Amino acid sequence: MAAIYSGIHLKLKSPQTPWQDKLKLARFAWISSQCLLPNKEQVLLDWCTHALTGWYNQKVEFSQDVLEGLWCYLDDLLHSRKLLSLLKQGKTISLRLNMAQLLLDRLQECARVGSESPVCASTILSVCQGLLSSPALSSVFTTKYELMVDFLAKLCSLACHELQQQPLLTEPLMTESVTCQDEVMTEGLQTPSDLESSQIDPVTERSPDQPELEANKSSSKPTENLRSANLFEVLLQVLSCYLSVQRQQANPNRVFAMVTNQLIQILVLLRHLLTSGEFAPSHTHLRLRQQLCRDIRIKIDSILQLALFPSEHLISYKEELLPLKEDSGKRGPGGAKGPLKPVTAILSKLSAQGYCEPHLHYTVKSNTLSLLFKLFLESYRKGRGESEEVNRMLCFYFLTTLVQALDVGLDGLSPAKADQPVSVSLGQKSPPASFCSPESWSLALLAVESLLNQALSADIYNVAADKIRHGEVQLNFYRALGQILFNQAQPGIPAWYRCLKVLLSLNHLILEPDLDQLLSSAWVNAECMEARVQRARQSMVRSILQTYTKLRQLPRLFSELLSVICQPALDELRPPLLPEGISTSLRTCLLDTPPSQALEICSLVLESIRRYILPDLVKGESGAEKMEIDDKGENTEIKVDQEREDASLKLFSVSQLLHVVLFSLKTLDNASPLPLIRQSLGLMEEMQQVVKELLNLLSKETKALKTNISSVQQTQKKGKKNLDHKKSEEVSESKMGALWEQKTQEAALLLRYTWVEVDTLFYIHCSKYTSLDSAQTAVANETEGCAPVLTHAEGLLSGEIFPTRLHPSCSPMSCLLFKLLTLQQTKKVLLDTPLLSEPRTGALLNRAAQFILAKSEFEVSLDGEQVWDGQIESVSASSYLVAHWYLITSNLPLISPYLSREDVDCIVDVLVSSLLSRQTDGAKDWPAGCLTVSLISSQLLQGPVLAELPSLFSATVCSLTQKIIGVLKTAHVPKVCPTLLKFQEKGTGANSLQGDASQPLPALVKKETIIEDIMAFLKTGDVSVLLADTQSKELVNLFQILTNLNPDGMNSEDLSSIFLLLFFILTSTSSHADQMAVASPECGDEAVFLMKLLRILTCLLEGRNFQSVLKLIHGGTLLQAAVSSLLWRSNNGRFRATSSPDWLNLIKAVQGFIRSLIQLIIIRNSSVRLNLDQFASYLTSTEIASRQIVAPGSAAVSGKPDAGASILSVHLLLASLASFSQAMTSNLGRSKPMDQTFTQMLARTTASLGPAIESALKPQVSILGQAFVVEVVTVMLHCELTSLSVQEENKQADTQLTLSYMKLYQGFCQQIIKEMSSAHRPMDFLVSSLHFLSTFYKAVKKTGGEREDEQGEETKGGKELDELYMQILQNVYRLLTASWLSSNDLCELEPAVQELLCHLVEKSTTGQFNLLLLLIREGLDTGQLRAGNYRDVLSAVIIIKLLSCCQLPEPCSKALWLIAPQIISAMVFLVRSSSQDVSLTLPFTVPTVMSMTSLLRQGEGRITNPHHVVLVLGALQSVPLDHLTPVVYQSAFLAVHEALFAFIQCHPQVMLKAAPSFLNVFYRLVASIMQEGRQRGDSDTVPDSDVYLQCSRLTERMYSHIAATAESFTTLSAFMVAQYVTELQKVTLRPDIKLHLTEGIYRILDLCMEQDIKFLTAELQMGVREVFNELYGSYTHYHKAQRQGEEKYTV
Repeated sequence: MAAIYSGIHLKLKSPQTPWQDKLKLARFAWISSQCLLPNKEQVLLDWCTHALTGWYNQKVEFSQDVLEGLWCYLDDLLHSRKLLSLLKQGKTISLRLNMAQLLLDRLQECARVGSESPVCASTILSVCQGLLSSPALSSVFTTKYELMVDFLAKLCSLACHELQQQPLLTEPLMTESVTCQDEVMTEGLQTPSDLESSQIDPVTERSPDQPELEANKSSSKPTENLRSANLFEVLLQVLSCYLSVQRQQANPNRVFAMVTNQLIQILVLLRHLLTSGEFAPSHTHLRLRQQLCRDIRIKIDSILQLALFPSEHLISYKEELLPLKEDSGKRGPGGAKGPLKPVTAILSKLSAQGYCEPHLHYTVKSNTLSLLFKLFLESYRKGRGESEEVNRMLCFYFLTTLVQALDVGLDGLSPAKADQPVSVSLGQKSPPASFCSPESWSLALLAVESLLNQALSADIYNVAADKIRHGEVQLNFYRALGQILFNQAQPGIPAWYRCLKVLLSLNHLILEPDLDQLLSSAWVNAECMEARVQRARQSMVRSILQTYTKLRQLPRLFSELLSVICQPALDELRPPLLPEGISTSLRTCLLDTPPSQALEICSLVLESIRRYILPDLVKGESGAEKMEIDDKGENTEIKVDQEREDASLKLFSVSQLLHVVLFSLKTLDNASPLPLIRQSLGLMEEMQQVVKELLNLLSKETKALKTNISSVQQTQKKGKKNLDHKKSEEVSESKMGALWEQKTQEAALLLRYTWVEVDTLFYIHCSKYTSLDSAQTAVANETEGCAPVLTHAEGLLSGEIFPTRLHPSCSPMSCLLFKLLTLQQTKKVLLDTPLLSEPRTGALLNRAAQFILAKSEFEVSLDGEQVWDGQIESVSASSYLVAHWYLITSNLPLISPYLSREDVDCIVDVLVSSLLSRQTDGAKDWPAGCLTVSLISSQLLQGPVLAELPSLFSATVCSLTQKIIGVLKTAHVPKVCPTLLKFQEKGTGANSLQGDASQPLPALVKKETIIEDIMAFLKTGDVSVLLADTQSKELVNLFQILTNLNPDGMNSEDLSSIFLLLFFILTSTSSHADQMAVASPECGDEAVFLMKLLRILTCLLEGRNFQSVLKLIHGGTLLQAAVSSLLWRSNNGRFRATSSPDWLNLIKAVQGFIRSLIQLIIIRNSSVRLNLDQFASYLTSTEIASRQIVAPGSAAVSGKPDAGASILSVHLLLASLASFSQAMTSNLGRSKPMDQTFTQMLARTTASLGPAIESALKPQVSILGQAFVVEVVTVMLHCELTSLSVQEENKQADTQLTLSYMKLYQGFCQQIIKEMSSAHRPMDFLVSSLHFLSTFYKAVKKTGGEREDEQGEETKGGKELDELYMQILQNVYRLLTASWLSSNDLCELEPAVQELLCHLVEKSTTGQFNLLLLLIREGLDTGQLRAGNYRDVLSAVIIIKLLSCCQLPEPCSKALWLIAPQIISAMVFLVRSSSQDVSLTLPFTVPTVMSMTSLLRQGEGRITNPHHVVLVLGALQSVPLDHLTPVVYQSAFLAVHEALFAFIQCHPQVMLKAAPSFLNVFYRLVASIMQEGRQRGDSDTVPDSDVYLQCSRLTERMYSHIAATAESFTTLSAFMVAQYVTELQKVTLRPDIKLHLTEGIYRILDLCMEQDIKFLTAELQMGVREVFNELYGSYTHYHKAQRQGEEKYTV
């Protein structure tokens, strides 16, 4: 073979050798070990590269195939293991230097548009990848920095070309990314870590009129997509290589010049393209992973940061950006050594055209500016002392430069000129050509928002320093930017609102001069109603309210708001002033506002009504008088009506505002200061006067309207011709007049209702307050001698008080407010106890209740379901019915005693019909907080109120009974049924519901007849009623309503009637036989029907009056009838089409009914022996016949028994026998006679269970799972054990205890052990199997183990017990390591595993327990965790936790707690190791922490060395709490919290010695809940937000425990408060979370001494000190005063 390769080098160089042969020789030479060529690898590499260079230099000619072969050969060489191993060994192998230029030229060919490279691009990329895999080979690029820059530029260009040529990366992708980015930025204040991931990512957006990409860019060959898989991997490799080379450069000026000249444009374009399509299908098409894209972006960011913003260039940036006065004295003697104007160089490159498509240019530029500012802040923000302030100003001036580069109208406005006000013309000048479309505005505003958010997070704006030392240059700039935002307002873009919100967060003085314009544009006169815009707008308004609340300037804000509202409206109708989100925030703010300021706000509202709104409303009167004199005033009249309409809308808005403010005000009480009471009294007088003026105005308008009507009638008599041509004008004028009158009436009623409610509350809670309503009414009625309240209520109902009576044209809101006022008067009457005895009072209350109910309003049928948001101001025709129904249901206890029977029936009819519609149509997904009639009815049914109203509850039961009877009457009756005949005689049912609504249930349901039918069924076994499918569904809907009724609310008659009627349906009804014959899918519905029916019957059994049923019929008869009816259906094939889950649910329902009824019979001592013996006899006799069950229907056809029907009947019998046995065993021990009775019956049922189980195990088709059979066998085994216990008491010394079916149990045990952990199993099977193993081990121990103990020698039974012990342990351990068990599955298995462990170790020997400890020791191997096999370790951790809670024998307990310190140390190491991988937090770290917590709890007094306890605190420090999903966070938080609580509860002395470590762990919890519980905009309302609320409650509880544990924490209390306020200053917490955390820190403030408060006030930083002062002020005002008041009465 060696001869073959002789002279190979010459043959490769010889021109006579064909190139194909040269390639073959070269390949053979590389792979062959017999080719002895000196420096063979270098020779072959040189030959290949020389050939390729010669071809491209046109010095050598060969075919295209040879060229591709050479490239493939080079690729194979570079990727060969042989070459890599040689390089690792240190052998010197290199490539020709001209190879670098050759590769660069090929990459440029690939990136060139329209070019066809002769070599596949994937091969070139693979060569590059192989070349970069080794430092020796990559030196062709890395030794020369310019080559590396060129290499990176070419590869980035190729990647951009590849991304842009995908057709999916066009308009849909861009708009989607904008939406995504727009939603990301709704957070407002974010931490710098958040900004890295969310706000700096580019946003792509293109207007519709911009051109698509060229056609030649969208076309690509199929082979070109293959390179994409490798392109971005190579790109990441090149970026990493370039980054290391860039770091090695000694000249930062050279790096800056190279990056700005050659790289920055292509890098930012590539970054934008990668980010904008991160979630798009194009990345899937390119086989791009999100992680790969993020890695590339991170590398790009690092390159830009190191190149553009090195520390050496700080002086250059200062020279360019800072004014001379800012940087005086800071330069060195030689000036700056960096580039002269770095910012100008960077921005000029970004603003240059040509490096990307025109429609992408502004997008790339705006996103890059945000990125540059982020990198600039990271590089230059930090400093100390004076340099920190200089760096802040440097960052600010860089920010101003970037904002100007966005072309938003700040061009030429330098910070030095920013103190000059921006003229309107500056804001209104024509924008640049690239800045004309709203899409560009949205991009610019998103960039501005990102820049401002970063400035806010980096804290570059120090208000005090800016004002004192810098002439308010920052304030003037931000104010100028705010004016630009107002002059070029974009209210249709969400980012516009968020920019204003950030400016407000920076300093409220920025927007203070334009506060009226802010409130007008962003609140009162906002136009765009799009959901995203609304969310951003409401978030900004909430921020305004919170800011002025903290400033204690809420009256100033409302003064501006009222002036804006009273201005002429821009549109015909303004948007709602107080939607739900804003009104909720306003209520929260008002709670933190001093009461005097809230009253001042109310006074401002009333003043604006009297000064600005009432005069416009009164104009119409003088205008009407002039109209009578001058007939030519038609236009003037229309103008006056328009002004009145505008004034009425304003009146309604401010009335709504006043209503919210007064309803959020804290009521006066006896502790309120006298000036506040006087202020409140003055406000109420002023408000009452305003209401009177409004009512007088409406009264005059009503009289004028009557006068006009009479004059119109006279005009019609004199001449109709003059009226005809003005008909349309009069109609429009009347509509306009009706609108202003309607709105004025609504506002007057709303003010009146608000006034009455507030006046009543003040009068009730404050004895110093005198009710104006009561005083004036009393004076008016002194001479009449009437009760003022009665007179006022009568006047309200008769229409004397409000001249605008209710009439058909009255608005829905007015109707509702009238009802609320009437309800308020009703409450006043009920509060006056002597008044209730007067004869007029009852009649008046009846009238008021009927007026509030208004039966006629419920007779209107509506298309679709109405929705109401719960705000009284939003009531309209489309939501009035919901508001009315809510008013009725929420005040039922007040009005129901005064309703007639017809009124009660009306309420019940609405209740039942709405619930039925909810059952039929299904509950729709309405927005959170919205109400519907059906939802209110459902809440009423499930709440406790209905059961407390006997008449209404009884009427509801009666109504449901009538509907059930109505369905039964329409069913087919094949034979005479006495019960249905009685129904027909009474004529009850759905068709005569109104006629018989007043009949009580005993008149509707003849219980004796129903009992006769039930007994007849027991004798004949035939059903008498056949139900159609639609009838069954109707009954199921009624059953669902009945299920929600509280049975304790039913009286004896109602309960017995409805129970017997439902039981009649169970025993005497069935589905049509013809339906079963076709075997339609609906036939399985009968099992669902029966399951729901049985559940209702079980629920009714729990009623406190159920004894009345047992007086009519024996419990044993009920049990027998229920099982007989089910067996009858099974035998007749009614369950053949039933699915396995439905059948299993039916079986569980049967078992629940039997257990509940037997339990009731035993507890109530209702003929226990008679009833149970009857049922036991029935079950044991039926079982004998069940082996030959034949379904009559199928047997008649085929003549063979129906196996399916037979096995189902066996299942029913097994379920009945098992539940019967369970009920009796659970009641053993009550008394000896009863125990004897139960034992005898258990022996009978056990004897029947054995054959039944054996028949069920025959090879037949079973639709029940294995779990059911295992459960039944477990019950049977438990019954035998119970019988053994009785025998044990009476046995002789030499009598052996045996089990009748021991072989069956042993077979089951072996089968379970074999199958339990072998493969994926259902959870119910695993749980039932563990229960069986527990019971079986207990039985083996009792029958074999105890005998061994007595004999004192090791017998065969003892060895079997040890083998069984080890088998069970190993299989349980294997089960817990199963990969198909999730964390939730393991939690579900833990109780069953613990029960099994308790039985195993309860009386275990030392040898057995040592085996268990060995198993645990092997499991706690940290090597398995490092190898990624955490499941084996987790199994040991779970067993430790469960074992620590078991009751152990004394020797075993000593052994466990002797090695407990070693176990704790091992688990501490496991927690620290697993915490490094966040993905292991939920499946491993949390269970391990919980296991340590269990050891701490159980080791109280047993773990003697405190060092081992303190070790746990070190492990808790490493548990991940950041960047977790809500579910994982809740688990981790709860685990750490419970561990700390175990320290407090079980090891208080250790905790006090290690108090700093303990508090550090707790501080991690506090800091994490503050971060997770911060305000995030819309995500605060998602269901997962309850997770953080629960964690905040736990934090409050921990604060309380720390405060109550010991006085030793007093020395650290100031430290805890300082930590709390430091974290609080960083975030804006959600109000509900802040409430709990604040209550918790109040407990710590209780421990602080006066010197601690002084220390905190003096030492905290400025911003943190303000937070502390606010916290301490609220603590002093609320908590401390309450605590001192409590201490007064504490001994």
